[in-house]
Amino acid sequence: MQIGLRWIIHSAGVLAFAVLGSVQPAFAQVAGFETRASSLYVRDLSTGMVLMEKAADVPLPPASMSKLMTLLMLFEALEDDRMSLDTEFSVSERAHAMGGSRMFLETRDRPTAEDLIRGIAVLSGNDATVVVAEGLAGTEEAFAQLATRRARELGMRNTTIANSSGWPDPDHLMSKRDLGILAEHIITEYPQYYTYLSEREFTWNGITQPNRVPLLGAGIGLDGLKTGFTSAAGYSLTGSARQGDRRIIFAFGGLSSERERVQEAEAIINWAFRQFAKVNVGEAGDVMETAAVWLGNEATVPLVLAEDADILVPAIGPRDIQGRVVYDSPLPAPIAAGDALGSLIIEIPELGETRVPLVAGADVAEGGFAVRAQASAQRLFNMVLGSARDAMN
Repeated sequence: MQIGLRWIIHSAGVLAFAVLGSVQPAFAQVAGFETRASSLYVRDLSTGMVLMEKAADVPLPPASMSKLMTLLMLFEALEDDRMSLDTEFSVSERAHAMGGSRMFLETRDRPTAEDLIRGIAVLSGNDATVVVAEGLAGTEEAFAQLATRRARELGMRNTTIANSSGWPDPDHLMSKRDLGILAEHIITEYPQYYTYLSEREFTWNGITQPNRVPLLGAGIGLDGLKTGFTSAAGYSLTGSARQGDRRIIFAFGGLSSERERVQEAEAIINWAFRQFAKVNVGEAGDVMETAAVWLGNEATVPLVLAEDADILVPAIGPRDIQGRVVYDSPLPAPIAAGDALGSLIIEIPELGETRVPLVAGADVAEGGFAVRAQASAQRLFNMVLGSARDAMN
């Protein structure tokens, strides 16, 4: 639905509005949700709003959740045509010797890229990750350097990759926000491969193992990503769920049992979808403000929404959401339609700011001689007037 706006303050470069209706401040405590996780990040992808975070930027051991980075590197190699799903890999003694969760690869095997995707996504195979790392970079150490560099390029500032599997290493660290960034990138950029992460089981060498991600097929929309556990990381999960036209991603860690992990995942999903409703502030092209232009052939330019502006609000309770339009005033000509000129900033208590870009809704060319002369005269007049006022004081 689209919510109405009532303009309440209007000044140069700043505009504020109130949302008509009633919405209560949307934060976890009011909604009755308290996480048991030691670190947590929850984001709604349909609006871009962060719903909750707790120690989200602290670099922590990610355990097997870091296998998502190994999968991403493989997905990128497939999309760059460096290999295909049918490309075969060799299995080294090092890969075969990996402990923990395994795909049960033998050195005589020649798994394809597609086999290895399933071995990692479904089975969390440590051996499969080493095969991929060595196949992509020659050695796992070289792969770790490449993966760390790629993580930085994606904006994962608190990530350092030391290996391909998440095997305990003091230098192998990721924040929950970084895991959220990684999960979102996989979902949005590689939907053709994301479906592997929701497969229920996979059989290799006659051994059938189930997907380790809990709640797949439980009817609450969870459809992938990756679990993790080490003594340092606790029971952890990076997950995503979709209900209707909304999708959330979340990452948490530090729980004490598999049961707690399942309960926490279900609680997060139920809270995120049931306690918030998506509403529309405006459609792409809607005029949010008319801004003054400096030295243009037009005196003003409309500032319009560059995209549909959707936000989440609590599903029940009184509403009081504030917003404002911000830009540098006056805007210098020339201006081309579509130029980024400002932002619509929507503030929801305890959820911080949501920024929606505003762009020029029309072209404004530079003014001719008459416009520049008039502007110069006005500036001179203002200077003289200011000097006179100073003299009188």
